[in-house]
Amino acid sequence: MNTTTPDHKQSNLQITGMTCAACANRIEKGLSKIEGVSSANVNFALEKASVTYDPAKVGVDSLEQTIRKLGYDTAKEVANFKLEGMTCAACANRIEKGLAKLPGVTSASVNFAMETARVEYAPADVTVADMQNKVKQLGYKAISEQEKDGAVDHRVKELRNQKRKLIASAILSFPLLWSMVAHFSFTSWIYAPDILMNPWFQLILAMPVQFYVGRQFYVGAYKALRNGSANMDVLVSLGTSAAFFYSLYLTLDWYARGAGMHHGPSMYYETSAILITLVIMGKLFESLAKGRTSEAIKSLMGLQAKTALVVRDGQELTIPVEEVLAGDIVLVRPGDKVPVDGLVLEGVSSIDESMLTGESLPVEKQAGDAVIGATINKNGMLRIQATKVGRDTALAQIIKVVEEAQGSKAPIQRVADVISGIFVPIVVGIAVAAFLVWYFFVTPGDVAEALEKAIAILVIACPCALGLATPTSIMAGSGRAAELGVLFKGGEHLERTHKIDAIILDKTGTVTKGKPELTDVAAEDDETELLRLVGSAEKNSEHPLAEAIVAGVKARGIELPGTTSFEAVPGFGIQAQVEGRRLLIGTRRLMEKYEVDASRAHEAMARLEESGKTAMLVAIDGRYAGMVAVADTVKETSKAAVARLKEMGIQVIMITGDNERTAKAIAAQVGIDHVRAEVLPEGKAEEVKKLQAAGKIVAMVGDGINDAPALATADIGMAIGTGTDVAMEAADVTLMRGDLASIPDAIYMSRKTMGNIKMNLFWALGYNTLGIPIAAVGLLAPWVAGAAMALSSVSVVLNALRLQRVKVRA
Repeated sequence: MNTTTPDHKQSNLQITGMTCAACANRIEKGLSKIEGVSSANVNFALEKASVTYDPAKVGVDSLEQTIRKLGYDTAKEVANFKLEGMTCAACANRIEKGLAKLPGVTSASVNFAMETARVEYAPADVTVADMQNKVKQLGYKAISEQEKDGAVDHRVKELRNQKRKLIASAILSFPLLWSMVAHFSFTSWIYAPDILMNPWFQLILAMPVQFYVGRQFYVGAYKALRNGSANMDVLVSLGTSAAFFYSLYLTLDWYARGAGMHHGPSMYYETSAILITLVIMGKLFESLAKGRTSEAIKSLMGLQAKTALVVRDGQELTIPVEEVLAGDIVLVRPGDKVPVDGLVLEGVSSIDESMLTGESLPVEKQAGDAVIGATINKNGMLRIQATKVGRDTALAQIIKVVEEAQGSKAPIQRVADVISGIFVPIVVGIAVAAFLVWYFFVTPGDVAEALEKAIAILVIACPCALGLATPTSIMAGSGRAAELGVLFKGGEHLERTHKIDAIILDKTGTVTKGKPELTDVAAEDDETELLRLVGSAEKNSEHPLAEAIVAGVKARGIELPGTTSFEAVPGFGIQAQVEGRRLLIGTRRLMEKYEVDASRAHEAMARLEESGKTAMLVAIDGRYAGMVAVADTVKETSKAAVARLKEMGIQVIMITGDNERTAKAIAAQVGIDHVRAEVLPEGKAEEVKKLQAAGKIVAMVGDGINDAPALATADIGMAIGTGTDVAMEAADVTLMRGDLASIPDAIYMSRKTMGNIKMNLFWALGYNTLGIPIAAVGLLAPWVAGAAMALSSVSVVLNALRLQRVKVRA
C-alpha cells in the first residue's frame, strides 16, 4: 500500500531507454537524491518510476529533467479536445491555465480560432475525464478526440523498431555466419564463395550492424559512463567493439602488406555482428514476454464498458465511457454492461456481479440500490445516476491496486538490485584480467585468442536476467491473484503472506454470511409491544444483528415509532429512549453493568447459544422484559477453506464479540479449534499482539469498521471485499470474492510466487556464476555466450509467466 503524508504526493512516470536493472537502479538513486523526494521506486520490467515527493519543494518537471540528465526519457500521452462555449481569447487563456494546473499535465495549449485544445499528460496522474470535468467547472465543454502517443504506443513503436533492426542485422550477419561456419575443419564440406572470405566485404557487412543496429548500445554506454555507472550496454559495446576494431586493424594491416583482394586472415567481424543480432533478438523476445506479464491488467481493463447511453438536454446520446460525468443520467439496457458506478433511479432488474464478487447468482436491483461499473444487466431496463466515474469507479480502483502492486518492489528484490549495481564493473575487471592471463601466460602474444575470451566474459555476464527475476514474477503472480479475486496492495505484502503461520478470523460477515435472521422471541409480558420497542431502538444501529431484528419485526407488520436518544455500547449492546421508556438490549454484561437482574433468562439463553444463535437480553426502565435471538448462517465455503488452511500448516483462530457458547457452536460447524469470544473491538488488536509476541506471523481477516485496528496491527491484514471501505483501506490484501476460500488462495499464490522468484534468482545468479569461469577458461565462443545471455533473460520471463496458469482449487 502506498503511504503518502497529506503534504506529499505520488506520481508515476513511464520511462523509456532502460536496458537492464542497472539502469533502473541508477534512475532510482538519482531521483532519491532530489530534495523533496521521500521515496523513489523504479520497476525495470514495467519501465515505470513511482515517486513520492513534496510538491512545495519539487515538481514533476524536475523529476523528468533528472531522468533526462541520466540519459533516459519519459513517455507521455496526448489528448485532443474540441471546445465549445468560448467567446474570446480570454476564454482560451482561462481554459489553458486551468488545464495546466491539473496534476500530471505537463503542457496544455488552447487554439481559440480552431476551438481546440491539446494536452500532454501523465496518464497515471490524470485522466481525460478529469480534464473534461475541469473544463466543465470553468463553464465550457470539452469533447474528446483522444489521440494516444504514450505509455502503450511507445512500447509498440519500440517493438516495431527493434523488429526492423533485427531483420536488417540478421540479413547482414548471415553471410558472416556462413563464412565462420565454413572455417571449421568439421564443416569443410560447406561451400563458401570467395567473396565471403574477403575482409573488405566482411567490413562492409559488419559496419552497419556495428554502428546502425548497435548504435543504441553505444548511446546507452555513453550515458551510463557519463553518469559514473555501468550497465549492460557497456558490456555489449565493449565486447563487440573489441572484436570489430581488432578485425578492422587486421584488415588494414593485411591491405598495407599488399595482400590480394580475395582470401584474407581470420577476422572477427562475425563475432561482433552475430553478438549484436543475438542481443537484439533476445531483447525483442524479452519485451514480447514482458508484455504478457500484464495480461491481468489488460483483462481487467477489458471488463470496462466502452460506451454509455446518457440522457443530456432531453436527448439520448451514446458517448465514450470516459466522457460520462458524475451526476449524468445513464440508461442501461438488458444485456449491456453497466458503464459506471451509480444509483438506480428507475427500473427493476438483476445484475451479474460475478466479475467483482465471484457470486454466480445475479443480484436483484431496484430504485435506491447501488450498481457497479462493468457488471452486466441481465433483464430489465435501468435508469441510473452516475455517482463514480473514471478513476473513481470500483473497477478503476481495483486496476489501480493491481498496477501499484505490480510496480512495487518486494524486499527480496533489494538483494538483486545491490548485486546488479556492482556487477558490471566487476565483470569488466574479470574480462581484463582474463585477457592479460591469456595474452601473457596461456597463449603468449596471441591477441586474437585472449580477446576472444575477454569478449565471451563481457557478453555472458550481462545481468539482465538478474534484473528481471523478481519484478516479472511479482507482475505475473499479483496479476493471477487479481484474476482469482485476491488484491495484494504491494510486492512486500505478496512476499510476506507466504510466511503466515496463524490466521485470526472475525466471525460475523467473515466466517458467517453476516446476514442473520430473527429466530426467537421470549417476552415477559406482551410480545408485540416488546418487539415494537426493540425494533425502534435497533433501527438506529448499523450492526448486522440489529438489521436482522428490525427486518424480523417489520416482517410481522409491526409499526416502529421514533427514538429520542440512542447510544451504542461497544462490546455490550445498545441503550435507547423510545416513547419516554429507557431500553437496554445486549449481553449479560450489559445487564450487570446497569444492575438489571436477568438471571431467570440465563438458562434459556444458554440453550439458544449452544445451538449457534446469538441471544440478546432486553430491559425496559431497569427491569428485565424479555429476550430476542438471531441466527447467522455459516458461509458455504468456510468449512472447506478452514480445512485447506489446516493442511497448509496454519493455525486458525476465530475471534468475536459474541458470547462463548455461540462462538464455539459456529467454530464447531467449520472445524475451527481455537476460539476467542466476547472480545471488544479494541481487544482484537490485543489478541493479534499476543500471537505476535509468541513468535507467530499473524494474518487478520475481517470485514467491519471494528476490525480496522486489528487489520492494521497484524503482519498481514486481509479485508473481505464485501465489507466496509474502512476495513479495505486498513488491509494489505483485499479478498474481492467475500468468502474464506480466497484466504488459502492468497497464501498459495504468495508461496508459488516466492518459489518462482527464488527459482529465477537461482537461475540468473547460477548462470552468471557458472558462465564467467567457463568463458574465462576458453570453453565458450563469444557468439555462444551471446546466445546464452539472450536465452537466460527470456527463460526467466517465461518461467515467471507460468504463474499466470496457476490453478488454486481442485
